[in-house]
Amino acid sequence: MEAAATVEIAKGTLLSVGIILAVGAFCGFLSQKIKIPDIVIFLLAGIVLGPEIAGVIDIRADSVLNQIILIFGSCYILFDGGASLRLKVLKEVWITIVVIATVGVIITGGITAVAAYYAFGVPVIVALLLGATIASTDPATLVPIFKQVPIKDRVAQTVMSESAFNDAMGAIITFAILAVAMGTSEFSIQRSLISLVKESLLGILTGGILGYAAAWLIAHEKYAFLEEYAPVVTLMAVIGSYLGADGLHASGFMAVFVFGIVLGNKESFGFKVEPGEDEHLEEYILTTSFIMRMFIFILLGTQVDFSLMSKYLAGGAAVIAVFMLIARPVTVFLCALPDRRAKWSLNELLFMCWTRETGVIPAALAGLLVGMKAPGAEMISSVTFIAIMLTILIQASTTKLLAKKLGLLVQS
Repeated sequence: MEAAATVEIAKGTLLSVGIILAVGAFCGFLSQKIKIPDIVIFLLAGIVLGPEIAGVIDIRADSVLNQIILIFGSCYILFDGGASLRLKVLKEVWITIVVIATVGVIITGGITAVAAYYAFGVPVIVALLLGATIASTDPATLVPIFKQVPIKDRVAQTVMSESAFNDAMGAIITFAILAVAMGTSEFSIQRSLISLVKESLLGILTGGILGYAAAWLIAHEKYAFLEEYAPVVTLMAVIGSYLGADGLHASGFMAVFVFGIVLGNKESFGFKVEPGEDEHLEEYILTTSFIMRMFIFILLGTQVDFSLMSKYLAGGAAVIAVFMLIARPVTVFLCALPDRRAKWSLNELLFMCWTRETGVIPAALAGLLVGMKAPGAEMISSVTFIAIMLTILIQASTTKLLAKKLGLLVQS
């Protein structure tokens, strides 16, 4: 009986996967026709297919399958984003990236916490926990947007890099505040800074080493014996980068992103792949990334709990309005404007103010808080999903229009 039940579960899961692939392919086609990022359509499709409306797909957020898709999918999308960056551009804007991915997270979280305190009347520590949870931007959301909407290089690469590097800061702040909220320790600025530096350096080191090793195996002039298996090597290295960094208690997402940067800039390290093989690898990465974001955002949509969200909808919408319209602009201008090396224009700063979608990483943090029964976890989880829906549906769908108005759209 138990074996039969397992087979039925497997069939049900396989059916859900098939439905996601079919619906995702149609959504991808539709997004091209109406010219908005496909993650917006994926999210809406997921909401319709989920238990709240059609009930066609019901994969629990805490299931093993969902967690594998979230972790690996986010890693692969992040790798794809890193591979598209160019070191020459990053040299111009690295100061802004470092400041906005560290100090910027604190500023955004602090302003959002003040809004939450007054909107919900919760204790200060709970408000701070909410602010920290949604303060970091999300690479799994932003990378696909900039892959589909051709924005001026230095702006797109700054926002993508920020989203990759600030997840460590967001997680550290969230768990530092959680420790205080649950009475397990006292907050220490020194300890938090040491932890941030350690996680960042180990993540960068892990990603750099594995990126160089992968480039050696597929692009070295003499020793590239796995050149024909470049897609397999990248899969192995993406998993290895994340798990290797995670095993060292470092940022796995940062490691994957740096791995992508090294592999994407392999020519700078003296490696070169034959033109045909390079195009084959790029095509493989493009297709795989599309499948990953299809699964991530359709599943994210199916897991929206409207009954729970409606309880906090008014206060949540007010908090997210402050989050989008006050916290983000203040963060961008305080962190980027002083960077005289980058010489940001007003239009570039305005675009970065609007582009800070929330997605998988904050959702994962909120899920962990619920699992740990943190104070205010139900409210934090609900507001996080409100942030995901509003930022993706409003900001992501208007990215191309805003870029065009500000003169930042690159004609392809």
